Amino acid sequence: MAFNILIVDDSSSMRGVIKKTLEMSGLEVGEIFEAGNGLEALGVLDEQWADVILTDVHMPEMDGFGLLKALNRQGVVSHTPVVVVTTEGREERIEELKALGAMAWINKPFRPEQIKATVLEVLGLDETALDQKADIDGCDF
Repeated sequence: MAFNILIVDDSSSMRGVIKKTLEMSGLEVGEIFEAGNGLEALGVLDEQWADVILTDVHMPEMDGFGLLKALNRQGVVSHTPVVVVTTEGREERIEELKALGAMAWINKPFRPEQIKATVLEVLGLDETALDQKADIDGCDF
């Protein structure tokens, strides 16, 4: 089964790194959608289905907190896991994100294996569910 993933980050280069990491991970990826902020992400979700949302916190127009609040109002977080990929490291902010429905977080900078492991975890999959052709361990971002 292929999974659709939405990457939300105001840095196009960071979206590219995450996208490449996902493509190389061995995870069956359907479509990868991208948005530069929370408002764009909501627009994408109006048109497309995502099985997982990977979002930054600090973005213009609508940040990760605003996005999580909006997703809560729409009931999205009850059926779509949200993973926060951020430089935010303050424990109280992490707790706020979790209270808003974030299932996991990854601190930037990250290792490619962290993206893979976290997506697998929030989807309820394990390593054996992946194609044996995964080429992420040699990845150097």
